[in-house]
Amino acid sequence: MTLIAYIIVAALLILLAISMIRILREYERGVVFTLGRFTSVKGPGLIILIPAIQQMVRVELRTIVLDVPTQDIISRDNVSVKVNAVLYFRVVDADRAVIQVEHYMEATSQLAQTTLRSVLGKHDLDEMLSERDKLNADLQEILDRQTEDWGIKVANVEIKHVDIDESMVRAIARQAEAERNRRARIINAEGEEQAAEKLVEAARVLGRTPEAMQLRYLSTLYDIAGDKSSTIVFPVPIDLLQRIFERSDNPQ
Repeated sequence: MTLIAYIIVAALLILLAISMIRILREYERGVVFTLGRFTSVKGPGLIILIPAIQQMVRVELRTIVLDVPTQDIISRDNVSVKVNAVLYFRVVDADRAVIQVEHYMEATSQLAQTTLRSVLGKHDLDEMLSERDKLNADLQEILDRQTEDWGIKVANVEIKHVDIDESMVRAIARQAEAERNRRARIINAEGEEQAAEKLVEAARVLGRTPEAMQLRYLSTLYDIAGDKSSTIVFPVPIDLLQRIFERSDNPQ
């Protein structure tokens, strides 16, 4: 054989060796098919494949952040809103992610969109705005259960934005203002009720002890004397005057 032939054979052997070698990173796995049949999941590290007989599909095991596009949703109380979310998931079984579903990324995205519309459509607008944690947990549970057969684990679902029309924003603002006014009136009424109860209790105490009533009048006189007004009009109860006159008529 000539030198050129040796060179050609060596080049072919090198190309064959290169085509047999695969290197998988720590977060990658290789789903190997032999003559079209699934045989094993390999990796990470150096993988040897038989050319033309074995094929390998790479699958990442890292957590994937999937942005769920904005969805138009009609809430249970007939309010039109636009909602988007973010989905965190990862592949836990590489073979099922390749065999059980075609393009698991796209399938998970479509499933997340339909689940978002169906779940949030069963709730009122107030629940969407105030109970996001509960809705996130419901979405995560449903998606995780439905993607389990695909070898996918849904770690978390977060609703990012709930956008409503400007007219509805004004209506919600008016409702919130009315609610604040209602609470203020209730608090004011409760305060007046408590003050009235205290006044009634104080009147009962003063009625049982005449000396306490006299001390109260003297205290009021002292407070009025501290004012800058030149004229003081102070009502004196008749029973108090009667007690004073009786004591003056009957000296000890």
